[in-house]
Amino acid sequence: MKLKLSLIHAIEQWLNKIVKRPALAVTVAILWLVVIGWLGYGWNLGNVGLIDETEPLFAEASRQMLVTGDWITPYFNGETRFDKPALIYWCQAIAYAVVGVNEWAVRLPSALAAVGVMALVFYTVQWALQPQNKSDPNSSLTYPYVTAAVAAAVTGLNPEMIIWGRTGVSDMLLTGCLASSLLCFFRGYAESETRNREIDEIQLHSPFSLPNKWYLACYVLIAGGILTKGPVGIVLPGLIIGVFLLYVGQFWAVVREMRLFLGLGIIFVLSVPWYVLVIWRNGWNYINSFFGYHNIERFTEVVNGHSAPWYFYFLIVLLLFAPYSVYLPVAMVRLKFWQRSHWRTQTRSQQLGLFAFIWFITIFSFFTIAVTKLPSYVLPLMPAAAILVSLLWGDFFSSSQNKVNNYPLWLLQVSSWINVVFLSVLSVALFHLPHLIGQDPAAPNFQQSLQNAGLAAMGGWIWLLFAVIFAVLILRRYWQSIVGMQLLGFAAFLIIVLMPALFLMDQERQLPLRNLSAAVVQFQQPKEEIIMVGFKKPSVVFYSHKQMKFIKLTQDATEYIKDIANKSNLPPSMLLLTEKRNFFKMDLQPDTYENLAIKGAYQLTRINFKKMKPQKLEIS
Repeated sequence: MKLKLSLIHAIEQWLNKIVKRPALAVTVAILWLVVIGWLGYGWNLGNVGLIDETEPLFAEASRQMLVTGDWITPYFNGETRFDKPALIYWCQAIAYAVVGVNEWAVRLPSALAAVGVMALVFYTVQWALQPQNKSDPNSSLTYPYVTAAVAAAVTGLNPEMIIWGRTGVSDMLLTGCLASSLLCFFRGYAESETRNREIDEIQLHSPFSLPNKWYLACYVLIAGGILTKGPVGIVLPGLIIGVFLLYVGQFWAVVREMRLFLGLGIIFVLSVPWYVLVIWRNGWNYINSFFGYHNIERFTEVVNGHSAPWYFYFLIVLLLFAPYSVYLPVAMVRLKFWQRSHWRTQTRSQQLGLFAFIWFITIFSFFTIAVTKLPSYVLPLMPAAAILVSLLWGDFFSSSQNKVNNYPLWLLQVSSWINVVFLSVLSVALFHLPHLIGQDPAAPNFQQSLQNAGLAAMGGWIWLLFAVIFAVLILRRYWQSIVGMQLLGFAAFLIIVLMPALFLMDQERQLPLRNLSAAVVQFQQPKEEIIMVGFKKPSVVFYSHKQMKFIKLTQDATEYIKDIANKSNLPPSMLLLTEKRNFFKMDLQPDTYENLAIKGAYQLTRINFKKMKPQKLEIS
């Protein structure tokens, strides 16, 4: 115990020296964010091929935008793509112009959004936790910085954020806009309390005065959210901010303070013009597709078979916010959020925990009510979850014992033991992972390759080791060390297991498709149509830069080929992409086709119509 106290005291003295030198403190904070950001989102970002099937849809639509110069209507494979608004395509197209058309450029907007949120979480937490009276001997100067560092690391190093922060789709950009708008709102809300009251009174009675810069940033970011995913970009932050202000009893005061109508005007001016232009170009096709199908129907009906039970997001948060998720209940209980009178008497900066709680609960409830369910839908609540957990662990870095006594310690102990059990179960599952995962026809050798590489076993040993370490720390009540070991455990798992497994999956599943794309470019003749039968892999369209016709059923493809063969003035041949196992179901005559390339589970075949015609006439 004496060793523990002396070590903690030495670390605290070292941190105090850093904090007392602002330039050094800023440098250390930036280095911390750079290390976490690079590990989570920069390292090998573009060294893995695009993952079918959603990511290449965005990548190719953005490439078409750059090539054609049409920055209004997104296109994929010669057809309009109205799934998402234009901001993600604009960002990817600009990245193409800067770094070239490659995987780095596709994922750069998502990675930057993730790192931006992580940095803003650090800044907001550190600012909100600054002591009211820095000369108070009982106040800890290191507490805000250490808690903010934990908040940033937990935000950046969790499975949900890393998955979508390294994927070139719109989800992380939405989270970047939404989470940043909420953090900017809170900073503006808290900062307004400390401003000169006389100036505020003058501004409140002036119809031409602007809200503070943080409120302005909030409005701009909400407009970005609308341009990223539509109405949800304003509905979610509006709900969260509205519920929070009603709870603390400051709704109308803050509405006036924010210059809400002016803010709505800013949002309107920034976000609506593109919608006007795209509707002007495409009319009801866009309205029905985007607003009807991709917004209203996704909330009220099951779309694309994405249904799930009511408890779906409990499992998603448990697994994809691991290993910190088991501490969320105690982090919420710690707030005593049910004591409304208590929260209404707190200064605004002290309401960060309550704001993060309402942020988390609102998004969780909203998408639980929605009928269509996807793991990415709860991505915007991850920064709030990270803030809640960091405030919990931050209590143990504070010199105030009252913070630790804010909640029953037994509840923290129970949560910690649950975490030990959870990690033990996870380690056992990883030991048996090659036998648990199903056979993927697109990567038939992946199971064996995973077992041969020993990655699942290494992951099992990592989490079993850290489960034992956590058990020892709990027994010895080294609470301050647990959060650090959690971050270390996840970083080790990411470096040793997840990244090599991603490369292995890419080699088994996506590399054959990239090779197939190269074969298409090599073998296609002028005016030769390409059809993809039995599967839909948009990555082939992106890598080959060729338009293709997707046909789901082999029977339909056979009929289509026969129809084409019977037409006059037809091209002499057609290229056919199929899985090897499905090719023979098409029952083509041996002398009518030529196999050009076999790549993994796929093959490229040329259909010769000239040799088919006599057979067709003979049959008729």
